[in-house]
Amino acid sequence: MPVLERFFPAAEPGRRRRAGDEAMPFPMGSLPGYQQGTLAWDLPEMIKMVKLVWKSKGELRGAKHRGVLESEDALGGSAGDARVRGQTGVVSERRGSYPFIDFRLLNNSALSGEVGTKKKVKRLLSFQRYFHASRLLRGIVPQASLYLLDEDYLGQARHMLSKVGMWDFDIFLFDRLTNGNSLVTLLCHLFNVHGLIHHFQLDMVTLHRFFVMVQDDYHSQNPYHNAVHAADVTQAMHCYLREPKLANFLTPSDIMLGLLAAAAHDVDHPGVNQPFLIKTKHHLASLYQNVSVLENHHWRSTIGMLRESRLLAHLPKEVTQDIEQQLGSLILATDINRQNEFLIRLKSHLDNQDLRLEDAQDRHFMLQIALKCADICNPCRVWDLSKQWSERVCEEFYRQGDLEQKFELEISPLCNQQKDTVPSIQIGFMTYIVEPLFERWAQFTGNTPLSENMLNHLRRNKAKWRSLLHRQHSSSRSNDHSGQVTGSQEQTLNEEETP
Repeated sequence: MPVLERFFPAAEPGRRRRAGDEAMPFPMGSLPGYQQGTLAWDLPEMIKMVKLVWKSKGELRGAKHRGVLESEDALGGSAGDARVRGQTGVVSERRGSYPFIDFRLLNNSALSGEVGTKKKVKRLLSFQRYFHASRLLRGIVPQASLYLLDEDYLGQARHMLSKVGMWDFDIFLFDRLTNGNSLVTLLCHLFNVHGLIHHFQLDMVTLHRFFVMVQDDYHSQNPYHNAVHAADVTQAMHCYLREPKLANFLTPSDIMLGLLAAAAHDVDHPGVNQPFLIKTKHHLASLYQNVSVLENHHWRSTIGMLRESRLLAHLPKEVTQDIEQQLGSLILATDINRQNEFLIRLKSHLDNQDLRLEDAQDRHFMLQIALKCADICNPCRVWDLSKQWSERVCEEFYRQGDLEQKFELEISPLCNQQKDTVPSIQIGFMTYIVEPLFERWAQFTGNTPLSENMLNHLRRNKAKWRSLLHRQHSSSRSNDHSGQVTGSQEQTLNEEETP
C-alpha cells in the first residue's frame, strides 16, 4: 500500500474525497468527449461511448496486446509451464491455459458407453484442452457481444443500480435485466460512482474489455460458482465499503482493490473443490503444491487478464506490482481453510482495541475480512435469495459427489445427496462458519443497521432450515413402512416454509 500512496494522493483519514481533489498525475488515454473535471457519467452514456470506439480500437488493440503477450511468453514461459512471468515478477496464468472441463460431457459420454477407461477419459480431456487452447492461445479470442438492451430493460436495470447499496438487492433479477451481464454492468457502475475511472485515469474501452474478460472466465455451467455469484459478492462488498467505521478511512486504492478482488475472487472456478483436485492429481494441485489451489488459480488468472487487457499499463511498474500483490493477498484470504486464522486475529484486534485504520496494514486486514464476509454472506440475505443460493451450492456439491461415485472415488464430505440434505448442510455452515465471522464483523462496525439486519436474517434463515430439517425427519420416520419421501413431497415441505 505505501507504494500506491506514493503515486496516488490518498484522502486524509476521516475525510471523503471531493470532486475538486487533484487526480493522479498521469496522462489520460484518448477518450472521446472526456473532460478533466468530470467525475461521473450515466450508465447509458458509458455504454454508448464504448460502442462508438469499440470497433475502431478493437482490432488494433488486439493485435498489439497479442504481440506483447507473445514476447512475454517467449521471455518468461518455460516448457510445459502455462504461467507467464511479466516484468513485475508475479507469476500469472495465461488465459485458456487451464480450460474448463465440462463434466457434463464426461457424464453423457460415460452413459453412452463412449468413455469406459481412464485412457479414453484422458483422450477426451486432451481434446477439450486442444480445442479451447487452439482458439485462445493463437489470439483468436471470441468477440464478446456488447450487450444491447431495449429501453425498458435498460431503464429497469438503471433503477436497480440506483439502489445498489440496499441489502435486499436482487442479483438474480438484475442478471436477467442485463441479459446475463450483471457483473460487467455492476462493475462499470461502481467504478463510476466511486470515482475510480477519473482517479486512476482508466481508459473506458480497456476497462470494459477487462470486465468482459473476467465475466467470461466464469462458467455458467456451475450452479453456484459463476458470474452471478461474483456479482453478488461485489454488491455485498460495495455495501461493506460504505460502513462508516471503514469508509471514513478508505483510499481510492483500497476501494478499487476491494471491488476487483470481489469480482475476480472465484474466476475460472471448475465447479469442484480443492480435495477433489488433489485426489485426482489435477495439474493445478501439482502447480500450487496442494496449498490454496483454487485461490491461487483465481489470483494468477486475474493477474493474467490484467496484463492481457493492459488496463494498468499506464501506471509505474512498482504501482502495478503492488496492486497485483495486494489482489493476491485479498483473494487468498477467501480460502475457507484459513477461516480460524483470520477469526482469531480479528478477535484479538477487537478485544485489544488496537485496530488503527489510519495504518495501511490494518485497513488491508479489514478489507480481507470484508471480502470473506461478502463471499459467504448468502445466509444473511432475505430468505428468498438465501434459499436460492443454498440450493445452488448444494447442487454443485452433489454434482461433484456424483462424479466421484462414477469414477469410484471416495465421496467428499457434504457431496453425498443420499446422506447430506440441504437443511443439514446449511445449518452446519451457518453455525460453525457464518455466525462467528458475522458476529465479529458486527462488533467491528458497532452494530450498524446493516450488521443487525444481516444477523437478523441469519437467525431467521437458520430457524427455517431447522424447521425444514425437523419436518424431513418426521416425514422420513412416518414413511419408513410406506417408502421414502418423494421429490415432490420434499419440494412441498420447502415451499410451505417460503414466506
